[in-house]
Amino acid sequence: MRVTINETDHELPAAASVADAIAAAAVRPPFAVAVNLQFVPRDQYRSVPLHEADRVEIIAPVTGG
Repeated sequence: MRVTINETDHELPAAASVADAIAAAAVRPPFAVAVNLQFVPRDQYRSVPLHEADRVEIIAPVTGG
């Protein structure tokens, strides 16, 4: 299945979850995740399924001032 992760298209298995998208993006904590603009709590990354054409945003905090 094809999903967009941080504006980049990725091919994931048909039964992929948010956790699979995080692995495909190879991001390091800390970060927050939204699927189709809906926040996904960390404890649900493995249980929230992805669907064809979903948009996943993985957002890291920015420090500075």
